[in-house]
Amino acid sequence: MKVGIIGATGYGGLELIRFLHHHPEVKNIELFTSSDEGAIFSSKFGHLVTIHDTPLQKITIDSLAGLDVLFTSTPSGVTSSLLPPLVGVGPKLIDLSGDYRLKDVGVFEKWYNKQPAPKHIVEQSVYGLTEWNEKNIQSSHFIANPGCYPTAVLLSILPLIKAGLIDPHYLVIDAKSGVSGAGNKLSQTTHYSETNENFSIYKVNEHQHIPEIEQAIELFANVKTKITFNTHLVPMTRGILATTYAPVTEGVSNEQLTECLMETYKEHPFVRIVTSVSLMGTNRVKGSNYCDIFVKVDERTNRATIVSVIDNLVKGAAGQAIQNMNVQFSLPQTLGLDVIPLFI
Repeated sequence: MKVGIIGATGYGGLELIRFLHHHPEVKNIELFTSSDEGAIFSSKFGHLVTIHDTPLQKITIDSLAGLDVLFTSTPSGVTSSLLPPLVGVGPKLIDLSGDYRLKDVGVFEKWYNKQPAPKHIVEQSVYGLTEWNEKNIQSSHFIANPGCYPTAVLLSILPLIKAGLIDPHYLVIDAKSGVSGAGNKLSQTTHYSETNENFSIYKVNEHQHIPEIEQAIELFANVKTKITFNTHLVPMTRGILATTYAPVTEGVSNEQLTECLMETYKEHPFVRIVTSVSLMGTNRVKGSNYCDIFVKVDERTNRATIVSVIDNLVKGAAGQAIQNMNVQFSLPQTLGLDVIPLFI
């Protein structure tokens, strides 16, 4: 396949290159830019010397139309105007930006504070939570890749909500991410002096992933709900740990919750159900496309604590995007992604 990447200089774009370079069905990777046309990519990123000594190309409809698949790993607000001319007529599209995740364009405008893409284009996108939407992904030409936080949260709670084992109307979600989730543009909040030895909360009750999680719960579990969701910045580079607290349906045991998760994901290679909390941690999935999930019921309060961990740049971005590409082209989901986590 001939693959293109817009936004290759971001952290997510670099991870796309890392995995696609080893993908047996990818023969060419073309990198596009809006500002550095002709620049040699490896001159910007020394770890790619002799691997990607290729010039960045100008973004034109003609140059993109010849691709088999195009990944767009850009900040939100860019692809809403960039992609519409290609939808349905060019390559298969996998957008990592967030511009096409929310079906209600008014909701997008409110939470992202940006001009939304045309509604008729948004309606053509398919939400790319691979384990829950494989059939629609396979037949789609246009994937809206989920956000990193929603991926971690939804994989852990959707089976339990759908099975009626937890109450979806009282979900409290406490999520923590490494600094790479903010991208590689320097800001005061991500400056080393500000993040080192510091643990902070941000976007209190205002994170743009709130409506995305609520929309997906309604889509996949047929439940309309409102969640309490807050995010924290941890002084580490990679990883997300999301903890959800939910009331347990009367009579439901810890074993039932664990069995539900295991049964749901028994055919899904990238979701691992962990039965000992000592094996949970962001470094257990670092650099990989895995999502690890652990659940425990507090019998005293009749609430479940549901924990999930992912690498925000892989399962939360590039890895899931490639997993979706594999599904689109009827390839094994693990192709190009079957790597052991870095751990240390």
